[in-house]
Amino acid sequence: MRYHAGAMANPTRIVFMGTPEFAVPSLQALLDADPEAVGRVIGVVTQPDRPKGRGQQLAAPPIKVLAQHAGLPILQPAKMKDPDFLDAVRGWAPDVIAVTAFGRILPPVVLDLPPMGCVNVHGSLLPKYRGAAPIQWAVINGETETGITTMLMDPGLDTGPMLLQETAPIHPTDTAGDLAARLAPLGGRLLVETLAKLKNGTLRPMPQDHAEATLAPLLKKEDEILQWENEAVALANRIRGLTPQPGAYTYHGMERWRVWRAQPVSVGCTEAQPGTILEATKDGLRIATGNGALLIREIQPAGGKRLSVQQYLAGHHVAVGARLAPSPAE
Repeated sequence: MRYHAGAMANPTRIVFMGTPEFAVPSLQALLDADPEAVGRVIGVVTQPDRPKGRGQQLAAPPIKVLAQHAGLPILQPAKMKDPDFLDAVRGWAPDVIAVTAFGRILPPVVLDLPPMGCVNVHGSLLPKYRGAAPIQWAVINGETETGITTMLMDPGLDTGPMLLQETAPIHPTDTAGDLAARLAPLGGRLLVETLAKLKNGTLRPMPQDHAEATLAPLLKKEDEILQWENEAVALANRIRGLTPQPGAYTYHGMERWRVWRAQPVSVGCTEAQPGTILEATKDGLRIATGNGALLIREIQPAGGKRLSVQQYLAGHHVAVGARLAPSPAE
């Protein structure tokens, strides 16, 4: 990684790399910024179009849509080491590459390309929650605070020197989607500030304390399963952290339910086995857990729509005393 503070006298040439909706405010902030102070976006790299929805029609990533609207050249490489892609990026001659939720690991040949380095917008207070799912894991783990960190990228997993940080609260009812919607514009603002300070030489990278690092890996299928032996608060946090995607789930007999909205309640249930349905009313399903009870308010049966418990109970029988489980019950 090469880095020269304040080396650019003319407007900095920025290549932006990003893919999902979370990255849109970052690109938009760069497009709206003063090019003399921050730089000018000269090209965008995003992931290829993917099949989406029930019809599996190819859909453009949100960043591509914005880039097209802005009239920017776009690259969508299948592989980051593809020679044609690398030649195209070299042809753009970027001074810096700005990255927000791109979804691909940048190889050294890309990291070493821009003289000012590659600047990443990461959705946590590094060195906590390094990895692909920092927002989801912060909610799942019951954190009350997170934030945005801008950093210079190196070959490691979010291990590069930090540039700027700003904190943000995690509210008790926040889902991962709620939190991401608040962090995304914060990331855009911090990215603009970071590039402006790098350009004028007033920002110095700060090494991370690797001893304080925690990981936020990609979510696996087993992370989605509700284990009723856990505490009600932990189960509610997991549901919030997996909303709006991929969703937490449990089984009612042979039927799988995605659980989208639930809250811990203080009603005692010490004698009931975890997963036992204690009450089924229009207000929700009260479920025994390893500690406390969880009130489920919204579910989605397999192949069906999201429903309030009241809507579901209008057409289905749920027996008090039956047990929810992490796998189908024969």
